[in-house]
Amino acid sequence: MQHVAIDLGGRESQICVRAPDGKIIEERRYPTRNLDKLMTRWPQSRVIVETSAEAFRVADAAKAAGHEVRVVPATLVKTLGVGARGIKTDQRDARTLSEVSCRIDLPSVHVPSELSRELKTMCGNRESLIECRTRLINNVRGWLRTQLWRIRTGATTSFPTRLRDSASSDKRVLPEHVEETLQIIEQLTVQIRSATARLEEIAEKHPVCVRLMSVPGVGPVTAVRFLAALDEASRFRNAHAVQSYVGLTPGEHSSSDKQHRTSITKAGPAPLRRVLIQAAWTALRTRPNDPMVIWATKLAARKHKFIAVVALARKLTGILFALWRDGTSYQPHRGAAA
Repeated sequence: MQHVAIDLGGRESQICVRAPDGKIIEERRYPTRNLDKLMTRWPQSRVIVETSAEAFRVADAAKAAGHEVRVVPATLVKTLGVGARGIKTDQRDARTLSEVSCRIDLPSVHVPSELSRELKTMCGNRESLIECRTRLINNVRGWLRTQLWRIRTGATTSFPTRLRDSASSDKRVLPEHVEETLQIIEQLTVQIRSATARLEEIAEKHPVCVRLMSVPGVGPVTAVRFLAALDEASRFRNAHAVQSYVGLTPGEHSSSDKQHRTSITKAGPAPLRRVLIQAAWTALRTRPNDPMVIWATKLAARKHKFIAVVALARKLTGILFALWRDGTSYQPHRGAAA
């Protein structure tokens, strides 16, 4: 089997092809967008790429052409010799990866499905819109403070209306730049609602998301995020592996006779961890009589409320995985039932 290492670039990629005995057969640069056509001309090979923005699309093309694929984590390639002695070029990187592949079977990250990648992008777009709106509102709030001007509190979506009403009642005129910012905020709110409705529609139609949303605190956005991040429930051996993957398990810094537990590792997908924390807060507020919320409330009385929320988010992660794996719905006293 040939070993083909591709150092991916935005426009062109460096290719190094080695025979099974490790001898270099071909080296060349090739347009990245045409790699799928080139792969169809190769005999069955092992294709090695490093994680990057283009990696998963190229991996899909390689699989479609009948090749084995290894998407090597970027954190691992340095230990394999990429960039050794402070010299890093596309040609050297491709040579190193192909040479290592001839000696060992390189580990590969999970290649997410097309649906998973699309859902992540949709969730990311919505979060970017929310972040942009928040920054604009904070900018206007900063200007209000310079004017010693306070407006009544309310929902984020009503901020432009509340400010205009306050200006009208006080007979003030908003500066042109502030009015333009308010108009942009209103447009962003419309786009956010549209993006949210799109995710809600997907969640209502997907059978896994429907089961996940039966858990207290879990809404469409959390369910879609969970589905997109895990992609395949079968790739995790148990719920503890998922909790560790999300980064909600305590870390440890021990040596010799000393054992020291640290805060959560915060490894894995931060957006998923963030929405799970939000789901835990929502469950605490809206479902106080649920058994797992009662457990978290007792924990908060002994420890701290923030510690209890993280612990509840970790428990939610395990429950969501179990529902997905077993094809069940949430039962308060069992977590999952057939």
